[in-house]
Amino acid sequence: MSVCVACNNPLEVEIERDEDEEHDAGASFSGKGAAAAPETYPDDVQMTCGCHFHWDCLLEAYEITECPHCGKNIASASSTGAQQVVCNLRNEGGLQEGLDILPLLSEESYLKAYPEDRKCRAFLEFCREGDYKAIIGMLQDDEVEEDDEDEDEEMADCDGAGNKEVGIDRMLRYQDPIGGMQSGLHAAVQAQSREVAWLLLLLASNYDLMEFPPLVFQEAASLGIMRGLTEDKVDIRSLRDANGKTAEDIANEVGGVWNGWSGNGRLAI
Repeated sequence: MSVCVACNNPLEVEIERDEDEEHDAGASFSGKGAAAAPETYPDDVQMTCGCHFHWDCLLEAYEITECPHCGKNIASASSTGAQQVVCNLRNEGGLQEGLDILPLLSEESYLKAYPEDRKCRAFLEFCREGDYKAIIGMLQDDEVEEDDEDEDEEMADCDGAGNKEVGIDRMLRYQDPIGGMQSGLHAAVQAQSREVAWLLLLLASNYDLMEFPPLVFQEAASLGIMRGLTEDKVDIRSLRDANGKTAEDIANEVGGVWNGWSGNGRLAI
């Protein structure tokens, strides 16, 4: 069997069992005979240079354009001219050939350097998926954390690992530095998610409350969401991506549910 060039171990990982499964497995043997062999699944990332890595080992040693083991160039150009890193990936899901893992590698490398952005990026991903309930869950969890911190000023800016806490305002207005500086509102528009867009406008803009559809307030009230003070904060509608476009600019381009978006930033209903 081939081995990982980074750690020299077989290209597989052991399946972790929960405590109940381990207890049942131990009870079945009752102390007699050899223990069952651990269950494993493949964990093999084959780069274009021919080197094989475990996924975690590749992340640990990752360099964008060169193989961290042999130094050969592993980057190539896609059909659109964009840079890519293609591999053959074999894991518990089977074999995927010609898979571009550059987006995943870039994100993991970024989060290794800026671990405090992990929560913001999860929030942005929910915006891209249009999952407004998950977004509300994150905001409510963060609000509880902020309340807990207020009770202990000495620990107000740090989590248990000593990292700075994100804070709701920063999470709402986060812009993706490795994704074209998109905000959550940009992502919601591209995802055609009216619910997420209205939620972000309610919480992170100075948009006139009288212009919101009644259904938005009804839904927000049922979920325990309300607008705080926004006058002294950045209006999410003003945020521009790496191309200088606001979410409204994107809305005018993509159309769809946004055909009624007018010049003052109002969504169609």
